Amino acid sequence: MTIGEAAAQSGVSAKMIRHYEAIGLIDAQRRPNGYRAYGAQDVAVLRFIRHARDLAFPLEDIRRLLALWRDRTRASGDVKDLALAHVAALETKAASLQAVADSLRHLAQHCQGDDRPDCPILAELEGPKP
Repeated sequence: MTIGEAAAQSGVSAKMIRHYEAIGLIDAQRRPNGYRAYGAQDVAVLRFIRHARDLAFPLEDIRRLLALWRDRTRASGDVKDLALAHVAALETKAASLQAVADSLRHLAQHCQGDDRPDCPILAELEGPKP
């Protein structure tokens, strides 16, 4: 099938398919005319990548997950360890984002929001005076 057909069946854009090919996540066959040719297994890999991206896995983790998925002798514990490490990273990032949101909320509460030029939000972004 063509890249457009693979994109439609997998839910991954043609641009992203080309990117995944360029970084080695997928290896499309080439026809004699140079066009890419995709099969059912390629679409399955693309769906796998799309689902992993939906779960916010970074590309290097997706590369590891693909290797584990393809390895029928894998230990499920290896997959679980990778998933739990990702959960920990997401929780750390969520806590950091919550702290940022709390800081901005605090600054916004102290901003009068009127016609005066004084604004604690801008003063905070400006940083301390030397």
